[in-house]
Amino acid sequence: MAALSALWLCPVPASAGATLFPAPSGRADARVMTIYSSLDEPLAAPMVKGFQQLYPNVSIRYEDMLTGEIYDRIVHETDAHEKTADFAFSSAMDLQVKLANDGYAQASLLPMSDRWPDWANWRDTVYALTFEPAVFVYNKPAFKDRKPPATRAELVTFLKSEGPAIRGRIGTYDIERSGVGFLFMSRDQEQFGDIWSVIGAMGEAGVKLYSTSEAILERVADGRFLLGYNIVGSYASDWATRHPDLGILLPKDYTVVMSRIGLVPHAAASPDLGKLYLQFLMSKEGQTIMARELQIPAVSPDVAGNNTATTMRELLGGQLKPVPVSLGLMVYLDQVKRARLIARWNEVLRLHKQ
Repeated sequence: MAALSALWLCPVPASAGATLFPAPSGRADARVMTIYSSLDEPLAAPMVKGFQQLYPNVSIRYEDMLTGEIYDRIVHETDAHEKTADFAFSSAMDLQVKLANDGYAQASLLPMSDRWPDWANWRDTVYALTFEPAVFVYNKPAFKDRKPPATRAELVTFLKSEGPAIRGRIGTYDIERSGVGFLFMSRDQEQFGDIWSVIGAMGEAGVKLYSTSEAILERVADGRFLLGYNIVGSYASDWATRHPDLGILLPKDYTVVMSRIGLVPHAAASPDLGKLYLQFLMSKEGQTIMARELQIPAVSPDVAGNNTATTMRELLGGQLKPVPVSLGLMVYLDQVKRARLIARWNEVLRLHKQ
């Protein structure tokens, strides 16, 4: 019987991009919950298994997608009068809010709703479930005899003083291809009046652009790059546990904080299961798994320890600038405004690379 239970607990491929976590109970009539998520399946597995320990009669079909794919699929399936995912979890804060604002998500009034921070809850429909700073990452051996830059002004000074010696050894997101990179850049523009001097200095240093965190973290960890700018802190923290040469700094001038957002789609096939999973992710148990096993800071005020939003705010105060879950996130979904920001980004980088 123990061997049978172990077999049922093992996730199996369901189809391209999807993984099936069978119901631990092994019941043939177990209900199936579908999740669309931008969180890589290996990172999501502890959350899924924690949920299934409480609800062993639920199988989970986990579909790992890009953020834009999650949005497009929910809209397409709903508009076609089809059923869609029971739960959607995405780092594209703007697209998740747009889904809710346009009627593609349903309200989820849950036990933690009233206690959830105001900035992290929009109309009891869209919930921020993580607290993830945008960090500087650096190669420790390269800075063994000096301190790495800890503010944007220090970063500019460092880039200009080093000149050709560091050319091509700085990395950041390509804001045209990375949703989170665009989000961070748009917040930089709001928080730092001289942000274009930073972008210009990176351009002069021959900055390399990537659409994923992993590509940058790999190069900083092995020494090909010296620095990475505005990298999602949870990915950096996970990478640093396995690569001791990777250092992490929360910028001292200000630190933008993004969140992964959860919602239950309006056309969910089993909205009760979607709400149950959202309730678990908001619970003390779910948030603790997120903080301790996934190394993603918890939002819940009930979770104690260093890896929580409450502790980080107590220690860092006004340095932290969380992105509120609000209609303000949709500003840069306006194609004209988005195009203008990207055009200026490309212009500044191009001018300084010449």
